[in-house]
Amino acid sequence: MPRLRSVANAANAAAAAARKVDRRTLLAAAGGLSLSAGIGCALGLGGSEAAGATAPAAGSRKAPPPPPAPYTAGTTLDTVAAPTGREGYRRLGRGPAWQRTVRAELAAPHRGRAGRRTALAAFVQLTDLHLADVQHPLRLEYLRRHVTNGWRPHEALTVAGAVSLVERVNALRGAPVTGAPLQFVMTTGDNTDNNARCELDWFLTTMSGGAITPNTGDPHRYEGVQDSGLALYWQPQDAALRDADKQLGFPHLPGFLDAAIRGLRSPGLDLPWYSTVGNHDALAGGCYGGGDSYLAEFAVGDRKLFSLPGAETKAVYNGIHQATDPTGGLLEQVLRGQARHMRTVTPDASRAPFTAAEYVAAHLDPAHRGPGPLGHGYTADNLASGTRYYTFRVSDDVLGISLDTTDPGGAYEGSIGGEQLAWLERTLKANRDTYTLVFSHHTSASMGNLRPDPARPHDTRHGGAELLDLLGRHPRVLAWINGHSHRNEITPHGTFWEVTTASHVDYPQLARVIELVDNRDGTLSLLTTLVESAAPHRTDFADLSAPGLAALYRELAFNAPGGRTDLAGDPGDRNTELVLRA
Repeated sequence: MPRLRSVANAANAAAAAARKVDRRTLLAAAGGLSLSAGIGCALGLGGSEAAGATAPAAGSRKAPPPPPAPYTAGTTLDTVAAPTGREGYRRLGRGPAWQRTVRAELAAPHRGRAGRRTALAAFVQLTDLHLADVQHPLRLEYLRRHVTNGWRPHEALTVAGAVSLVERVNALRGAPVTGAPLQFVMTTGDNTDNNARCELDWFLTTMSGGAITPNTGDPHRYEGVQDSGLALYWQPQDAALRDADKQLGFPHLPGFLDAAIRGLRSPGLDLPWYSTVGNHDALAGGCYGGGDSYLAEFAVGDRKLFSLPGAETKAVYNGIHQATDPTGGLLEQVLRGQARHMRTVTPDASRAPFTAAEYVAAHLDPAHRGPGPLGHGYTADNLASGTRYYTFRVSDDVLGISLDTTDPGGAYEGSIGGEQLAWLERTLKANRDTYTLVFSHHTSASMGNLRPDPARPHDTRHGGAELLDLLGRHPRVLAWINGHSHRNEITPHGTFWEVTTASHVDYPQLARVIELVDNRDGTLSLLTTLVESAAPHRTDFADLSAPGLAALYRELAFNAPGGRTDLAGDPGDRNTELVLRA
């Protein structure tokens, strides 16, 4: 009978194997790299992951006594933050729950299945955390002049919000429907916002536990757009300036910026966690490829552009959204031309961009191991081969596959290289009798960027339609789980479901618990349940503690001018039961 396996012994064996890896061997594979901002050098797990081997399953945490199942506490089945006012800046409070919707496009549900079902897997998906160094010189806040949501008033609180999300996951009593122990957490990319080493360090520490100071540059004060005196941006500590956001009701909050860059501590996840790369993790600004030396030097320098004339703002915006400036050549011209209008900031080497190898090496750093596994899916083989895709064993009956859909050639949409696509097909064929869950950052609809990889110019790029076709030829593929769009959306594809989850930077700031069950009647079900962070729904403007900032993070995101109002999706994209043929 299919079953949910406890794999603590496998995790312990992997840890023992990791301790036997020779440090100098791994450093050589990483090119002898070392990183600033505490990222450090790599120690890795041996194996042949890049060639399609499967890593051990993550060990489940020692679960408390099983809760009554199903349960709703701490999920959107109980309550969801909702506005209490009708106009202007709207405060949030406790709102009505979102009910579960049964979707039967791929298979008919049978009566009595809830009493028959067996849990095969239970885990949590986080996506699009966008942990942001809001003082970074390469940030493009001035795009707000052209499009209102080009800058968000709440971005200084991304770390506080992510820590609160970790606290929520740790508080979950198990899978909401079956009560099965949660096995792991998977992040599906855009963990960082601007491909900066400091952001990567903050992300890894948030996930694995430890102290974080979300500040760069001057260690004693904030040096970004929110104390610039420019009415284009919310100036929370300037009572006199009627900036664009205060005119909409945004509050005056003395001490806000000091609190935003103050140190805090993440408890780290109680669960093993895995990582998938997104375009903001791989590219400057999430869109500029090619490793431009000018942009890399500008990132760590002492000059920052706070505003830009309208015509040039539009040109930079179009270069991004029409994908006509994939390597940042136009941006470089604009920055060079605006040198006289820049402001001086404190330089900081921790703002440097990180390479693909450094990204993997940072995950392999034992300082960021947390509950494991070492590397969080990535291994020494990924370092040696220059890849960021891998497989892992979810349970006896379920295989996990993490893909790299970022395009190193630049632009924010994705694709997959021919080498990786061939590896994926080999992996699916080798596991044709095993249920499979596929994870990526990009959605099928956002994989139309076929620019060549500069490091692999002969490796043809492939789009979302080809990936859908491949997955559809393997009936044991049950779901493709992703993010990128910042919107909840669930789409049927013949034999499997595509599950896209909203971000944790734009409202409604959600994560998703996913349970896979065998209904023991010829069908399976994917049960999806959305959760918010642990922050209270109601804010207190006088509370600038870490929980208070996390609550403000949600409320400011709800009120962000120009923000989309459809990101929560429809009821069928939220809390669902997705039925499949077994």
